[in-house]
Amino acid sequence: MVVMPGFIDPTAGLRKSFLAAVAEFRADRDYPVPWFVDDVDPQALADARGFEAYVARVLGERTQTGVRSGFVPMTTLWWVDGERFLGRLAIRHRLTPALMEIGGHIGYDVRPNARRQGHATAMLAAALPIARLLGISRALVMCDRTNTASQRVIEANGGEPLDIIAQKRRYWVPTTQGGTGLR
Repeated sequence: MVVMPGFIDPTAGLRKSFLAAVAEFRADRDYPVPWFVDDVDPQALADARGFEAYVARVLGERTQTGVRSGFVPMTTLWWVDGERFLGRLAIRHRLTPALMEIGGHIGYDVRPNARRQGHATAMLAAALPIARLLGISRALVMCDRTNTASQRVIEANGGEPLDIIAQKRRYWVPTTQGGTGLR
């Protein structure tokens, strides 16, 4: 049986692959380091218990009680192929004025050595039904003005251009297509 890449909840079991991806993101000179890489707790990089605590924090951010100051509840999912971490995606459950400008409902990152293989397009497609289950009828998704690859990903998933502000292309993407998005 062939297993296709898909979403899973963050898990300590993928520590080695996740940390290898973090190193790839930091070494990549073609793109800025994603915010989530800088948000990984330093102790998570050092030992297994620290990584378990990091995973617990990320999973806890799905509820208002687990949200840190300045954040909104968000569901973070990891895109994996077996034991290999390929990327991560976060669905913010609601928007603040700041997230309307920079961030939006959904943000995604594909590890550098897995780019240009269709993962981002598949990740966004799989995330839309999950966003719908969270009560989001259309998701605000954005990319850098010059990121034509991400622009194609968003448009391939039904993104309708909203505008360009602060060096970001903003799109509304309907969440009414597809299945559940979960494995």
